Formats: sequence, structure tokens, C-alpha cells
Amino acid sequence: MDKLHQIERIKKKLIIAKNADKDLKVFGAGSHQYILGEPVSKDQISEFEKEYNLILPECYKAFLLHIGNGGVTFENSSAGPAYGIYPLGKNTNEFIDENAELYLKKDCNIHPKMSDEFWSDLNKNIDDNDDISDEGFDLELGKIFSGLLPIGTQGCNYYYALVLNGRYKGSIVNVDIGRQKPYFAFESDFLDWYERWLDGIIPENVMLIEPDLFRYTLGGTSNHILEVYFSSNENDTKIECLNGILKKQQLDLGTLDILEQQYKVAVGKIQKLLLQILTKFDYERAKPHLVDFTKESLLAVFQFVFWYAKDKSSDWLDTIKSNTENINDDEIFSFCTYLLKEMNFDYGDIIVPFTLNNNEGIRVSAYYSLGQLENKSNHIDTFILGLRDNSNRVIHTVLQALDGVEDQKLLEHYKFIAEKFPKEQDYILVNLNHRLKSFGLNNKTVKGMKI
Repeated sequence: MDKLHQIERIKKKLIIAKNADKDLKVFGAGSHQYILGEPVSKDQISEFEKEYNLILPECYKAFLLHIGNGGVTFENSSAGPAYGIYPLGKNTNEFIDENAELYLKKDCNIHPKMSDEFWSDLNKNIDDNDDISDEGFDLELGKIFSGLLPIGTQGCNYYYALVLNGRYKGSIVNVDIGRQKPYFAFESDFLDWYERWLDGIIPENVMLIEPDLFRYTLGGTSNHILEVYFSSNENDTKIECLNGILKKQQLDLGTLDILEQQYKVAVGKIQKLLLQILTKFDYERAKPHLVDFTKESLLAVFQFVFWYAKDKSSDWLDTIKSNTENINDDEIFSFCTYLLKEMNFDYGDIIVPFTLNNNEGIRVSAYYSLGQLENKSNHIDTFILGLRDNSNRVIHTVLQALDGVEDQKLLEHYKFIAEKFPKEQDYILVNLNHRLKSFGLNNKTVKGMKI
């Protein structure tokens, strides 16, 4: 009976979501346009199950039988997350090129708590065998993706899949056919997952018109999500609640007060996520907490400011300057440069020391950032050091960064590169020739010059 009520809620929410997103701004909405075809019959369900020798999860069948099947746009997909939900029986071979029917009926080998090591072992026969045959490759894919029915695409290599068999039957999994580790949706069945997608589209002020419709998923009203948060002792559930709040378009002051109090007593991932929420919705409130959190994670602070408060980047100049010795990770350094670029000043003197960092990735980012400066020719001696770097990635980046700089001092070092690389490596000669063109030279003629 509860699922019948849920089906009626979903039908109502589909109308509300479509009206809330009239301009089709939600990702993928331009493809499915919130259109659903006619529901399938029980006979069609039975024919599919007989063909593949399996029993479909009940919630997925309920969707097909009572809400709709297919649409009129991309792959004839119906309204749903990303580019929509595939029609029943279509695109079953997305994960395995041949004989999908052999693998759909098998138990699913993956699970929500699987480790990186577990996933690596599952892929071992492919990753460790350069000479694997096409038949052997498909056999291994069958083991990796067994029991998973593709139900929709997120674009590129990414798909939604429905677990058909085993302990987690009915769950939704996010799959990358490039074989990055999949991850399971929080919801345990198709209808809950689908309804949460709808709740994520509908603005909170619209939800408050009929709040009783939105007390069922972690995409519902903030008050409902907080009720679940405080009633749960499971960290995974609390984190999922906060992710639901993070996706909101706005939060009232009362909710922000509660979240700030929670930040003060929280630890670990939960505290970090609470700080992210506060930064998104009230930067000034979050600022003192961000300052304190630099002791925990410079990366998180730089990310949150860049994502949600770019116009406040200048607030963090002193923090960057005082932490230059602590920035030894290329991702932290990258976000540091993003903030510096937002400050609209000559940050060259801050960046130059990083061109000598032991971390190759940091050196690459440093030279790239110097190349963005209008007065980059002032750093010609630093660029020359980069042209003599022992990393091809760095040399390649320096050559690109020197676009527009025509200093004769560079020719000696361009000649050195031409002699060091008699054959193309890592696009170095291509970029060298771009730089030499303004001097009327190329990688061959520069070798004959007396400099």
C-alpha cells in the first residue's frame, strides 16, 4: 500500500518538477523534457523476465506498470535523472558488448562497502593482461558487471544501473564503463531514488506549499532532512542528509543557526561537510570557521571559497602567503592559484618559488599560472630555468606559457631543447616551433645558429 501512495506522490511531483523547470535548466532535462510514455503491461514485463531468465525488482516494475515507459527524445528515454530512464529492454548491452543475457541473470558481484582493493581484484584479469582476447575481455566484463541492468546514461562513460540479483537487489549503482570503481546510491530501491531526483529539482519554497508531499526522501524539505539527521546514529545517513541540504538553492536563518551549532560539535567528514554548507549559503558566517579549518585542511578551505565565494578570494591572500611552505600537494596548489587569479593583481612573486618545488605537478601549475600574467616577460629568468627542467611536462608547459614572449635570451635555451629532443616527445617540438616561428626559425634551423 505504501508503494501505491508513493507512485501517486511521484505522479504529482513530476508535474510540479516540470513546472519548476520550465526552461529545462536541470542537467539532462533538455533531452527527456519530463515526458513519459505509456506504462507497460504485465505481459511485457513477463516477456522480458522470461527472455532474460530473471525477476525484475518490484519497485522498478511498479514504475514501468504505473508511471510510464520511455519517452520521445534521447534514446527514447523517459523523464528521469540525467538523460532519463531507458525503455524496458533497450540498451541492455551498454556494459557488455555481447551476450548480456548470460550476465544479467547472475548475482551482482559488487556492493556498497567494497574497498578499492576488492574492485582492483575484480579487474585484475583485464588490467594485468595486455594480450587479453576480445572474447576474454567480454568474459571479464561479464563478471565485473554481472547482475546490473543499464537503465540510463549520465553522459560519456557514466551510467545508472539497477541491481537485478543478490543481496542488494533493487539498488541503483553509478557505473563508469571505463571501470572506475562504481558507487551505490543511498536509496535502497528504484522508486526512492527516482523520487529523490524529483525532490532535488523542486525549490524549497514550492515544497512548503504542500509540505506533506516532501517528508519521504533526503531531497525533501530542510526540516524533514534535519529530523532524519538528528534521529540517526549512522554517520553515512548523517552525511547523506547533509548532502541533501547542500543541494538546496537557499536556506533560512533558523536552519543555518542549527547547522552552525552542529559544526561546532562535529568532527571529521561531517564537520567538513557542514562547513561546506555554511560557506555556500552564508560566507560571512562561515569565514571564522574557515580560518580555523585551515589547520585541518587548506584544500577544503580553498575549494569552498573558490566554489562558493570567488568574489571574496582576496580575503585569503595572507593565508596563502603564510602557508607557502605547507603547500606541497598539487591539488592544494591548483586551488591556491585559482584564488590568486580571482584577486586581479600581479601574483607572480608568490608563484615563482613554486617553480622550484620537488613536486612535478606543482611546477607545471606554477609555470602555467605565470603564463597567465600580462607581465609574464618580467619573469624571463624563471621561465629559462623551466626550459632546463628535467621533466618533459614542465618543459611543455613552459613553452606554452611563453606564447607572446619574444626575448632573444630565449634562443640559447630553445636551441638546447632542439638538440635535447631530436625527435618529437610529449609535443615538445610542436610547441618549440610555435615559439621559434616569431624568430623565423624552427627546431632544425635553430641548431645551426651561433648564439
